[in-house]
Amino acid sequence: MLRTLRLENLCPTVCLDRWPELPERDEHRLEEPEVRCMRLYQAVALGDLRGLGRVLSKNYVDVDVFYSLSEELKWKPLPETPFGPSGLWSLEYQRELTSPLCIAAAQGYSDCLQYLLEHGARPNLVAGGRTALHEACMHSATECAEMLLEYGANPNQLTEEGLSPLHLCKHAPSLRCAKALIRYGAKVNNLSEDGEDESPLHVAAKYGLPQHVQLYLRYGAKVDQQKSSEETALCLACGEARFDSGDEQEEGFLQVCHFLLDYGADVNRVDDERRTPLHRAARNAQDRLVELLIERGAVINALDYNGCSALSNALQTAMVKQRCRSHAVVQMLLNRGSIKVWPGALPKLLATCASAPKTVEVMFNSYDMVSVTYKWIELFPEEECQTHPTFYASLFGLENTPRSLQHHCRSVVRKQCGKNCHAIIPRLPIPTLLKNYLLLEPQGFIY
Repeated sequence: MLRTLRLENLCPTVCLDRWPELPERDEHRLEEPEVRCMRLYQAVALGDLRGLGRVLSKNYVDVDVFYSLSEELKWKPLPETPFGPSGLWSLEYQRELTSPLCIAAAQGYSDCLQYLLEHGARPNLVAGGRTALHEACMHSATECAEMLLEYGANPNQLTEEGLSPLHLCKHAPSLRCAKALIRYGAKVNNLSEDGEDESPLHVAAKYGLPQHVQLYLRYGAKVDQQKSSEETALCLACGEARFDSGDEQEEGFLQVCHFLLDYGADVNRVDDERRTPLHRAARNAQDRLVELLIERGAVINALDYNGCSALSNALQTAMVKQRCRSHAVVQMLLNRGSIKVWPGALPKLLATCASAPKTVEVMFNSYDMVSVTYKWIELFPEEECQTHPTFYASLFGLENTPRSLQHHCRSVVRKQCGKNCHAIIPRLPIPTLLKNYLLLEPQGFIY
């Protein structure tokens, strides 16, 4: 029977700089079990191999002892009352358990881990809902993961939440862990049992890990496997590739989508709300990803359950100032034949995008004739107009004024090219500046 040692009785917090005061070691006296267990915990948590050897050689101690890191009452909020928020302390204790093997694996102390395994620690013992292999994969401790697998750790064992070790390989350095798991028989198509029904491929796509994705696909991962919300890996990658994720991570998501599409992912597969990968990429202002999806056959004018197209999704998020590339997505979709908004609804739509003047410019210039009236000024937020005075002065300066002949010529050319503007206009024997004008490249003012 496994014994559990409550560390909070000996140490207020599990921090390496706050240890309980233990009695001086007496080589000729057998110490109390709690003291021996605590010495074992200190040695493993500090990665002290010599100390670990002394504990296990001098005194008998169970290497599979459980440690209780915390035991606190859980606060449960209740509906707010007229006097403010309310709640109560649950009578159920929240306890986090761990074991020496889990501690060593999480910290990457491979020498201590090996010593524990050689002295009888069980690699598949579950502590706190996870095994040592789960901990090693969570913390990308490759050497520990490989050692545990060599000692018989189950590569497909699930955590208490229903996740396999492959599901916990969520960071780029965990690639070697994933390779080791597959080498020892981990199944790449196992679905999580946490209600999400995610495969390791879903997880890798969601976190933008191209090498993990390529590995799983090479070993037979189902590229169009759907999770509980009917999302495929491609859907998840497009949904997580956000404008603020950073250049390196953004490049990772792009590579993920390349691999998935190369392995035959359905570019038009919808989720439970009938959103396609293109809907998600457009909403996240990912112009390079939008271009890739369109090149691979994405239907530009597909509608979700809310009746929104990819263009609608791009416009809905253009109001966020940081989304500096929303205009590029809108421009790309319009140049490839996206259905536009009814002209009567255009003023209100543009007003919602006021914080993104480039998007307003691209959208407004895609129409041949739209009359600007005094009502437009009332619709646009005054703060945004003051933030971008030059642009909005040029827009409102068109009140009751026809557009220029140059703009009308642009509209005629674009109408002739139709949905092939992006392909035909770049091949015309005209200056690059004029090509950009025909392709709705923003200039910062309207005339």
